[in-house]
Amino acid sequence: MTTRAQRIERILTENFAPAGLDMVDESARHAGHVERNKLPEGGETHFRVTCVSAAFAGMSRVARSRAVHAALAGEFESGLHALSLTLRTPEEGK
Repeated sequence: MTTRAQRIERILTENFAPAGLDMVDESARHAGHVERNKLPEGGETHFRVTCVSAAFAGMSRVARSRAVHAALAGEFESGLHALSLTLRTPEEGK
């Protein structure tokens, strides 16, 4: 069985071929949130993601965020509650 973090990493890698990808599970910091409490311990509901990808070239910040949210729609439907996103092109740096 794969974890949500592993699935997110796979989805982002397949969709955006990142030059750099960093994910931090911040779920424990949100333990009092209603959505978090509906899931078993370690429910992986909140993540901070930094993704550096050439796929973001020419896209606004909003368009980049929408693209990531669209790619992860299935995860949001199954309990992912929040993402803090830093999305850059390789030229913009890490």
